[in-house]
Amino acid sequence: MDFITIDGKNIPALGYGTWQLRGKECAQGVAKAIDIGYRHIDTAQIYENEADVGLAISGCGIERREIFLTTKVWMTSVQDGALQKSVDSSLQKLQTDYVDLLLIHWPVNDVPFAEQMKALQQVQEEGRTQLIGVSNFTVAQMKEVVENLGVKVATNQVEYHPFLSQKPVLDYVRAHNMFLTAYSPLARGKVNDAKAVKEIAKKLGKTPGQITLRWLLEQENVAAIPKAASEKHMIENFSIFDFSLTEDEMKAIHAEARPDGRMISPEWAPKWDKAA
Repeated sequence: MDFITIDGKNIPALGYGTWQLRGKECAQGVAKAIDIGYRHIDTAQIYENEADVGLAISGCGIERREIFLTTKVWMTSVQDGALQKSVDSSLQKLQTDYVDLLLIHWPVNDVPFAEQMKALQQVQEEGRTQLIGVSNFTVAQMKEVVENLGVKVATNQVEYHPFLSQKPVLDYVRAHNMFLTAYSPLARGKVNDAKAVKEIAKKLGKTPGQITLRWLLEQENVAAIPKAASEKHMIENFSIFDFSLTEDEMKAIHAEARPDGRMISPEWAPKWDKAA
């Protein structure tokens, strides 16, 4: 396993994402992922599966401190008071006293960032999360939080895959001792059709998904949280630590980025950064 170290905390660079997994499928998926070797599990309040994740972790036989657990506060609970209450609910569902990383899921402009961050920091100070961060924030929004408000943020979780350049976000997180967590790292399976990825996969005897995840993890301060419902794909995604990519191969995959590469942009999304 590759690790990213932030504030003395070692974060497994490859995680298991649980978006759209619920009930028995989610609980069994998380349990199987842990059995395979995953030690970074990502969930969120809006996924409605925190109880399933908690059930799997509590019964997996692995000590809680060995698992890096992330959840995210939904947009309707970012106010001071509501945020803390929502975290208490999340912890109860997750059957744990703390999460390793707590994120604001999407930027909410109706509530001052200062209020949101104050509540997030209070949760951290009380030990209910070890690290705090954001998700889907632009560079300007990160600047407001990190520079204007002086908040120590660990990560920005954003969509990132070969079709979408995140250079502005990457440059910012690296300059401020943060890391980028890539969600939808396989572009919902579309990396299977990426020319450069397919060619490298064929040459190395790997799948396009494995090449893509290796490409992500070989970038400085980048973690990835692919979702996989089947054991076959969980094992495939985890089997990426026995090879590396050349500089030319990395560049070829970067060159797959395109202006319309973003796949996830709901109506409440911010005005995204454009790649330099």
